[in-house]
Formats: sequence, C-alpha cells, structure tokens
Amino acid sequence: MNNSTVRTARSLGAGLRALLVLTLVTGVLYPLAVTGIAQGLFPGKANGSETEADGRVVGSSLIGQSYDLPPQNGRQTAGPDLRWFQGRPADGLGSNSVNTRYKLILSGATNLAADSGAVRGECPARPEDGTLCAQVLAARAAVVKDDSVPGHTVRPSDVPADAVTSSGSGLDPAISPRYAALQVYRVAARNGLPVARVEKLVEDHTEGRTLGFIGEPRVNVLELNIALRGLMTKE
Repeated sequence: MNNSTVRTARSLGAGLRALLVLTLVTGVLYPLAVTGIAQGLFPGKANGSETEADGRVVGSSLIGQSYDLPPQNGRQTAGPDLRWFQGRPADGLGSNSVNTRYKLILSGATNLAADSGAVRGECPARPEDGTLCAQVLAARAAVVKDDSVPGHTVRPSDVPADAVTSSGSGLDPAISPRYAALQVYRVAARNGLPVARVEKLVEDHTEGRTLGFIGEPRVNVLELNIALRGLMTKE
C-alpha cells in the first residue's frame, strides 16, 4: 500500500470519526440537554403553552381560535357565536391547496396596503370591493350590530382597531382591553349574566405590558372564554 493510499485512508477515517462525534454531540447530546433544561424550567412553554379546561387540552395560549356557529340556512360560512368573546379578524388565513388530506390552515397577513381602497384619506369602498377599506368597514358594521344590545348601543367611534383588522399572522390569541370591554354587554346579555360580573372577568384576565414596557396590555381570548364558561356553570 503506497503512501497516497495510506494518507487517503487516514483522512477518511478522521473525517468519519469527526462526523460520528459531531453527530453525537450536536444531534443527540445537545438536543437532549436543551430539552431537559426546557422541561425542567419551562415545561408549559416547552410543550406548546397548552391550555386546559375540564381536564383536557383545549388549545394553546399562543394561537387564537374562532368561536363560530356552524353554517346553516344555506350559508357557506359560519357566523360568530355571540355568547362568547370574539378574537381579532383572521382575514390573512387561507385554505391549504397542497396537502388537502389534512385540510391545514395557513397563517399570514392580507398583504393589502394600508391605503387599499382609500381615496384622499377617505374610505368610500363597498364590501364587495375586496380592499382593506371595505374589509374594515364591513367588520366595523358587524361589531356595531353584534355588540349593541338593549340599553347599550355601540357607536362606530367606539370600535377599536384590533376589532376590525387582523394581525400579521391572523392567529393572534389576544385582543385589547378596549375590545374586550366593548363585548361585555353583549356577552352578559346573551348568557343572562350581570354586567358587573363579566366586567370583573375581563379585568381579572387583562395582562399588562411584558416587563412593564414591552408590547401593549392584552386579554387572552381563549383563557377569558374558559373563565366565562366557569362563571356560567356557577350561575
């Protein structure tokens, strides 16, 4: 065996040993260490921030979900179940067209510009236009209609921005305290609950800014509705 063959064999052997060692360290030991630390210190977050109710997982505190009635009377789309607090619109969500077996939901923004449908700063769009202006106007009209109950009328100027616009992902799990407060009278009326009790529920589930200065105050809709269900069973 000549020197060239020996050197080649040694190089291949060294490369194979390096591959095995790095695979063990980066592919086995490091993931196990990170997983162990995460499970030990942050088990909830490590497992997807699961939210439980009645002894079973009902969702994640990181992902918003809809509270809708099933389509009926020939409607193609479901309408909101007004007994519950509603989250932000999900206009950015689309239908999966690749893996049709699992009917996955896609996340994303509408990609409509902020001035979509606007003319000289005004919004003369019609709902059928498909512009951002049209979507906002339609969403605002729906909020005004749905959240106005006898003895409490919602005005268009009362509707906050997060009630009529979707987030960048379309899966935002939280709403502003202002939007949650706007829904209090409707939720109380639909469920036969005292307004004060529902207001207290919103107050108890309002989170402040992270570390006192990051983000905005918010209310997690899933957690709020779980608490609402608990309140209804007590009444």
